[in-house]
This record gives sequence, C-alpha cells and structure tokens, in this order.
Amino acid sequence: MVHDSKTSTSNYDRSTREHSEGAVGVTVLAGTLMIMTGIFHAFQGFVALLNDTFYIVLPEYVLQFDITTWGWIHLILGVLVALAGGALFRGAVWARTVAVIMACVSMILSFAWMPFYPLWSLTIIALDVFIIWAVTVHGRDIVAD
Repeated sequence: MVHDSKTSTSNYDRSTREHSEGAVGVTVLAGTLMIMTGIFHAFQGFVALLNDTFYIVLPEYVLQFDITTWGWIHLILGVLVALAGGALFRGAVWARTVAVIMACVSMILSFAWMPFYPLWSLTIIALDVFIIWAVTVHGRDIVAD
C-alpha cells in the first residue's frame, strides 16, 4: 500500500487491511468456546439448584455461599457469557470488549467455585485465558457486516 502525503493514517480503513483467515478461525473458536463455557456454567447452576448435595462443601473456605446462591450466580452469568460469545461473531468492538469482560468474570467465578469442583474450574479458567488471548490479539479480523 502506497502512502502519500494526502492520505492520513487516521483515515486507515479496516477494509484496506489484509485479514488473516487463521486469525478469523481463532476468533470464531473463541466465540464458540465462550458459548460452550456459558452453557457449562449454566449446567453447573442447574445442578446446584436441583440437587444441593451433589457438590461437596468445604468447611473453612473464604467465599462461603450457599450452594443455591452459587447455582443462581452460575446460571445467570453462564447465560451472559454465552450471549457475549454469540455477539463476538458480529466482530464489533463492543462485542469483543464484552467478551473479554465476561471471560474475566467467568475466570473469577471459576476460581471462587474451585473448592467445589477443582478440575472443572481449572478447565474453565484455561478456556477463558484462551478466549481473552484470541479476542484481544485476533478479534479485529472478523468484519462486521
């Protein structure tokens, strides 16, 4: 691309930039993982709401909530994470911002849930780290129509 003195860098258009198909694939994977992570959180919430004795409660944990409270937290935030993942497919900056925020919330929630289901919590945290990386590094390659 030739740059002349009349063309300002502030007029740089997204359509003139080359898009990487691999980067688009990574972002689509991140959106899909967000939807799956949200559904996983919602399932955790349903299990906690329907059967309080399924999860083992540790006696001396800093964040001591009732399992029913955790169930509602997981259910509501799981739906929000899944919706943010769906919005990510539009490629809008606001969708990427919401996706990063919701992935961070999901990580914090999974960390707090760790005493109840440690392996599952670590899995969700790892997925959230990948989502944040993919959205921040490659998220701009999805073009919103």
